[in-house]
Amino acid sequence: MYAVSEVVGFIKGKSAIHLARTYGEHKQNFTGQHFWARGYFVSTVGRDETAIREYIRNQEVEDKRLTN
Repeated sequence: MYAVSEVVGFIKGKSAIHLARTYGEHKQNFTGQHFWARGYFVSTVGRDETAIREYIRNQEVEDKRLTN
């Protein structure tokens, strides 16, 4: 059994590497850079569009705060 955080971390890591190799055209070295946002959203009850939209809005604000 795996923790949700382990699965999400694996998927985000492998997909970032794949995208960098496929679309990065080796013009840029992605070492030390971040492709995905730091967090993730998980709902165990079902889809709640309002909660998902609010999470995305808050994540965008947090990403801007961290990059400044």
